[in-house]
Amino acid sequence: MKTAFQNITLSIRQQIAWVTLNRPNALNALNSSLLNELSETITELQFNDDIRLMVITGEGKAFAAGADIAEMQHFSPQQALAFSQKGARLYQAIEALPIPVIAAINGYCLGGGCELSLACDIRYASDQARFGQPEVSLGLIPGFSGTQRLPRLIGTSYASELIFSGKIIDANEALRIGLVNKVVPRNELIPEVEKLASLIARQSPNAVALSKQAIKQGLQTVQSSGIEIECNLFAQCFSSPQHTEGIRAFLAKEKPNF
Repeated sequence: MKTAFQNITLSIRQQIAWVTLNRPNALNALNSSLLNELSETITELQFNDDIRLMVITGEGKAFAAGADIAEMQHFSPQQALAFSQKGARLYQAIEALPIPVIAAINGYCLGGGCELSLACDIRYASDQARFGQPEVSLGLIPGFSGTQRLPRLIGTSYASELIFSGKIIDANEALRIGLVNKVVPRNELIPEVEKLASLIARQSPNAVALSKQAIKQGLQTVQSSGIEIECNLFAQCFSSPQHTEGIRAFLAKEKPNF
């Protein structure tokens, strides 16, 4: 797997892929080059059975402060469409990964950066993190699916308030409205995320992947259909040797070897 990039860093430790956005002088603004590198990483992870989980974080004082405004400055409508679609497709690919994805939000998480965190399954935040969708202050709307994922996560009312006002909220407010799972002191963020990631990585990879599939597919339909999706995926677990090992270990009062 390629690990040398200009705008991100990638390291793999104990079956966990750690992806760090690495444009700290630009507050990790999301330009086309960074999006391309992140897309390349996601494509490779899709086919790597040795990776059980991915963590995305940022270098410096920002997770990602948004899309690169300097790059967008002279976009035509056609170029803006292509840029928006590039980000949207990338975030859909992140969301569709069979492995869980955790956002470790160390600092500013604005605009396209906030939208990146929304494409992740779980969000842990530093107490110094700040969140918002400030695009309206630039005469724009969110372009990387924020108008779609944010209301689904925190509800239409809170999402509308954030998007219409462009205001920035702190980590505790983000926790209160359900935008993040947990807030910890900045120096505890990575250890806390690593603790959760290691716990998830010890579980049955097949069961975790099918759980994610059930959640994602179920949210796209009515509850009755979602229940049917869950039943079918539950039955699918019984065709995996991981189910056999999990039950064997439980009955023998041992830890399973997945």
